Amino acid sequence: MACCPNERTDITTMNTRQFLPLLALVAALQVHAGPGHDHGDEAPSNAGVALPRFAAISDAFELVGVLDGKTLTLYLDRAASNEPVPQASIELELAGAKLSPKTQTDGSFVVTLAQAPGDGSHAVTATVTVGEETDLLAGELDLHLDNGKADEHAPVGWKRWGIALMGGGLGLAALAAFLRRKRSTSFGAAA
Repeated sequence: MACCPNERTDITTMNTRQFLPLLALVAALQVHAGPGHDHGDEAPSNAGVALPRFAAISDAFELVGVLDGKTLTLYLDRAASNEPVPQASIELELAGAKLSPKTQTDGSFVVTLAQAPGDGSHAVTATVTVGEETDLLAGELDLHLDNGKADEHAPVGWKRWGIALMGGGLGLAALAAFLRRKRSTSFGAAA
């Protein structure tokens, strides 16, 4: 094999040197991430709350409803072209209540509910009339009210980064153990 232990040390050092450019790249990316991407001390911004919604689709139309408290906003489009249909008449049934949404200037439709729907799934049916064309659409509004509790399954940025860093650390530890073992078996074989 080799004549001296220093030769084995040089081989191990060479293998470690192959990984130094990768480590330097990772460090550089962390340093040059820039504002908003450096995960510094600033408080995370609140992106807002996703409002409950439903979709009801037929061959001719797509109806999307967004619930904000007791206000239901509807967006009606042609299924084929995604073109808004503001001239339509919509009769809606939600949670057992029959509703007649009113057209807004932006082409959407709005209706105020007598009370906000409760927790659970609520059937939604809509009769859409445009001129001589009438279509029946069905969907479901699925509400899971959390009563002030945080969603445990919501993705949290720091958790993902923590898991990634732990995985990287474990990978580096395994690499170091491999190199140490390789070096110790090489020295044992030379002796």
